[in-house]
Amino acid sequence: MTTLIVKQAGPMMSVQDLGRPGFVRMGVSASGPMDGVAMRIANRLVGNGDNDALIEFSNVGGQFEVDEPVLFAVTGGAVSVTIDGDRVDCWASHTLAPGQVLRIGALTSAVWGYVAFSGGIETEPVLGARSTHLRSAIGGLDGRRLAPGDVLPLGATPETVLAGPQKVLRTPLHRFAGPIRVIKGPQAGHFDKAAWQQFLRGPFTVSASRDRMAQVLEGQEIVAAGGHDIVSDGTVMGSIQVPASGRPIILMAERQTAGGYPKIATVASVDLPRLAQALTGSQIRFKLVTQEQAEDLWIAHTLALDEVLAGLDQAPDAAMFEGGRS
Repeated sequence: MTTLIVKQAGPMMSVQDLGRPGFVRMGVSASGPMDGVAMRIANRLVGNGDNDALIEFSNVGGQFEVDEPVLFAVTGGAVSVTIDGDRVDCWASHTLAPGQVLRIGALTSAVWGYVAFSGGIETEPVLGARSTHLRSAIGGLDGRRLAPGDVLPLGATPETVLAGPQKVLRTPLHRFAGPIRVIKGPQAGHFDKAAWQQFLRGPFTVSASRDRMAQVLEGQEIVAAGGHDIVSDGTVMGSIQVPASGRPIILMAERQTAGGYPKIATVASVDLPRLAQALTGSQIRFKLVTQEQAEDLWIAHTLALDEVLAGLDQAPDAAMFEGGRS
């Protein structure tokens, strides 16, 4: 079996696949990637399936070695990637040979990065998935963040993949640049007209209080006329809670499964990756859409992503993302 050696590890580095749905009733949220689009592209670039496990990191990457040849790809945003000091493109596949050192620097245009290796990471599944759920200490490697010296098993890389042409994100992936679209939350009625006007007018600033569980926004306080405490009920990724502080909290991949703060809105699934990748200190605004509109946006997004994935091709060109060189 091929092994991957972690020589250096940035913060919040963990093993992730698409998550483990179906266990909310047991208090375990699905976990999975913060940016599922970047994850899927990384896997496809190296010939993996969408749900194969890879490495997710926050802000800063690390250094890696392997004991057998593999393909790898780095996605998420613009970042310096080198093999033995030689610069290579992100958003493209490359061969990493035994004895070579893969170094991944700091993201400059995003918060969450992804490193896929051909064959996928084959740690032991927990509840049917390999995703790390840090707060439950399950999945991934012993349910924890990765650290220098860790050794991860990789699945076999078919000779056809190694011998075949390498791939690049040829078609620029454009993400909507407007407000974050939301639908009304289950406690929307707790907020009066003035609160809704404040919420939709914004802007809000993405604070440094953020991790895989949630991110806190700063800005004008939102007051819940109906009270800031409710009988705890279920949450989803994208639920926007408003506690007594008036500072909205957006629940993310590793959220708690139930909460006692009123939820003014829910981020439309199509905008969750864009929200997750919003830089600390950046400003965002919200736009209210209907559930039907959110569903139509998701369908259009899925079709567009399928076209991008189908367009992955061998090319000597620079990898492209959002219209610019990586």
